[in-house]
Amino acid sequence: MSDLPIIQKTYDLIKWYVPILNRLPRDHKFLLGDRMITRLYGLLEGLIQVRYAKEKLAQLQALNTQLDILRHQTRLLLDFQLISVQRYEYAGGQLNAIGTDLGGWIKQQRKP
Repeated sequence: MSDLPIIQKTYDLIKWYVPILNRLPRDHKFLLGDRMITRLYGLLEGLIQVRYAKEKLAQLQALNTQLDILRHQTRLLLDFQLISVQRYEYAGGQLNAIGTDLGGWIKQQRKP
């Protein structure tokens, strides 16, 4: 599959993160875990949709907001001691790599 690198990175993050989120304790799984899973899938869907859209900038900016929310939710997992520091660092690195790609795409769309 010849996807854009950002789409592949998001896909790979979902494959890694969803099983972890599904194993959260019940009191966190149904609020924080489910929200994060929904947001991850929404991010992937949004990136695929933007790929084919004519006007990309507004959609990319909205996806950037969703990515920032995922970063904060990931930090909450660490603060609630629901994931290890190593998993937090890995997830954060993946989210930052996606953010770098997304930022570059946004910058490209802003050029006249």
